[in-house]
Amino acid sequence: MTSGPATGLCLRVSLLRAALPCLALIVLHDTPARAQTLTSDLLRPVRDGFVSPQDLPLRRTAQTTADDRSDGLRDPNAPTSSRIGSIPSWSQPAASGASASGYDSLNRKRQKQKFYPGQRKPKVVGPGNPPPAAFAPDPKLPPPKLPQPPSATAHRTPLPPAAAGTVPGQPYRRQLKIDNDPFGAVGDYFGSFLVKTAVEFMGGYDSNPGRTFVPRGSPFYVVAPELLVVSDWERHALVADLRGSFTGYSETFTNPAGVVSTAPTNVDRPDFAGHVDGRLDVSRDTRLLGQVRLRVATDNPGSPNIQAGLARYPVYTTLGGTFGIDQNFNRLQVSAGATVDSTSYQHSVLTDGSIASNDDRNFNAYGGIGRVSYDLMPGLKPFGEIQADTRVHELKLDRAGYARDSDGGYIKAGTSFEFTRLLTGEASIGWAERSYIDPRLNRLQGLLTSASLVWATTPLTTAKFISDTTIGETTLPGVSGVLTHLYTFEVDHDFRRWLTAVGKFSFGTAAYQGDARFDHLYSISGDLIYKLNRDLWVKATVRRDILDSNQPGSSSASTVVMLGVRLQR
Repeated sequence: MTSGPATGLCLRVSLLRAALPCLALIVLHDTPARAQTLTSDLLRPVRDGFVSPQDLPLRRTAQTTADDRSDGLRDPNAPTSSRIGSIPSWSQPAASGASASGYDSLNRKRQKQKFYPGQRKPKVVGPGNPPPAAFAPDPKLPPPKLPQPPSATAHRTPLPPAAAGTVPGQPYRRQLKIDNDPFGAVGDYFGSFLVKTAVEFMGGYDSNPGRTFVPRGSPFYVVAPELLVVSDWERHALVADLRGSFTGYSETFTNPAGVVSTAPTNVDRPDFAGHVDGRLDVSRDTRLLGQVRLRVATDNPGSPNIQAGLARYPVYTTLGGTFGIDQNFNRLQVSAGATVDSTSYQHSVLTDGSIASNDDRNFNAYGGIGRVSYDLMPGLKPFGEIQADTRVHELKLDRAGYARDSDGGYIKAGTSFEFTRLLTGEASIGWAERSYIDPRLNRLQGLLTSASLVWATTPLTTAKFISDTTIGETTLPGVSGVLTHLYTFEVDHDFRRWLTAVGKFSFGTAAYQGDARFDHLYSISGDLIYKLNRDLWVKATVRRDILDSNQPGSSSASTVVMLGVRLQR
């Protein structure tokens, strides 16, 4: 019993000795003592429930998150944020520094840089090359064009759906070809053929229509129709080009009694030249070619072949054709064909009413032609050509007793070229010969020149050069034939698209082999064309023709003035 109070007293003394230092600590250190006070989190059965969020050893610094509350305590119900997939504040997203030409580790589609209209664009953009933004403008080049303001393209009248081709079920419309001639004939389509027609009505005055030594003039008129038919096929081709004219004079040239003139009384004369060309594409490299041609004309005024005392010019007709094949062997092209032509003259009507036959001038020609060309480079294609024929006359002997049957041909070499569309055409040089059955007729031979060049000097000016050599028949006794060289220079200039001037100069020679006669031919002309629209043109022409012959009384000169209209479709 005595030990109980003593024991309790000792326990109270021990508690008092332990409490005194605690009270001293509370007095000296106020803040830590309050942190140990009982709060709602003190008895929370979660991890770190007895530690404040700001005292956590793994707390986030300098960053406020959704886990942080205004009182500094964390929401007990909010889940802890994960660092998986998050990007630190001191880092950047992957490929965020790569430009349009840099490396993207995420393999995303690279966006192409947009350029303003007229802005210089780099040729190659890739590894080792600077990006487009690093290209500086070239000081030698003009500054780039500024883009058009929005007002230039705004408020445009919308196209109807039929014109824009947006109607559901509308058939495909073929794209129209670029029209380089705004005043040219449009033509009409008949099935798969494009047909263009035209006719010219001209009137004027000719100071010497008969081309006689003593000139006598007369007013005249000209009617010249034209027809052009062109197929529009993917394969094969068919082209028909028909051009004709008729020249009529109001004056008749009657000769005094006893005077014989080389000019007929009626100098009216027709002229027609037409051909139909066809091509049959057997394969990509093989083509069959064909041509049918027709020529209707008279002897040229002033020609020595014209009989004296004629009432009118006799008309001759030449009908012929060429049929051949064209084969390509890579760059090598070989063409071969056969030719046949038949020429016949009308009978001559004399002033006394009698009729003279011209059967001795009728003949048939049979021959062949071959051509080999090689496409050496784009725009340059050299070639070689050879031709041979036989002429058989209807009568064995002509009116002077000469046998006119002959064999002849030519050989020439040249090239066709096309240099940037500025200079195009073909030029060649060769040699021509013709020998006759009659030993009294000398061999007809001479230099052969042929050219057709077009030079576009400016967009408004075009220069042309045309050269041709022909071997013609003649009725002069002892003369084998006539070798004619003709050279033509032409310049076309458009003052406006609707106003065109054409200047032309021609020079030629006519050598009558077997005779001393030698003629020089000159012609200079100027045309002015006023194009009212596509269907109506107004034309004016002034021309001077000169025939200078070493034969006395055979020279002549003439001045022609014409004015008219051209109707075309």
